[in-house]
Amino acid sequence: MPKFPTFPTLYDECKTISISDLKLWGYLNPNQYKRGTISWSRNGSKTGSISIYANTHIENPYIELDYQCNSNPINYRVQLVSIPSNIGKGVVWFFVCPYTGKRCRKLHLVDTYFYHRSAFKGCMYEKQTYSHKTRKLYKSFEIIFGTEKIYDKYFKTYYAGKPTKRYQKLLKLEKHLQEISPADLLRF
Repeated sequence: MPKFPTFPTLYDECKTISISDLKLWGYLNPNQYKRGTISWSRNGSKTGSISIYANTHIENPYIELDYQCNSNPINYRVQLVSIPSNIGKGVVWFFVCPYTGKRCRKLHLVDTYFYHRSAFKGCMYEKQTYSHKTRKLYKSFEIIFGTEKIYDKYFKTYYAGKPTKRYQKLLKLEKHLQEISPADLLRF
């Protein structure tokens, strides 16, 4: 008897707030207050927006989120923490999830609030919903089309006189591709 489908919520389709985006947009510059709006769209149509207020002063850094969900106004703070970078230049910012208390770099909106992904039950990434056969098929296509990255204009093959790990991986994929026969590809 086949398994009944569950149709889980996919993290790939949720609205998210990431530290890297906030840094790119200038919200995480040191010792500042900044207010703005973040908007999401799909296929050219706006799907949502929130007001954000960022405070990056040393004493108590946070972002304040203000938005409406199901016609209910929601306003709360998400604490920010910064740790020194491992290369000694600047700091690395993290959210502190208001629900789990975990440090994270991305918050997801699944029901009503932006939380760390571990706060939600039954949610998955899209790749986790693929069957084993589909995963094998994608792996085959990765082998076939992934080796084209070697010929990209900005692809680094060597660093400090040694081949990069990414380059070695792609060479290994290219070698594996040469060993695959067309009959093996049709087997899927």
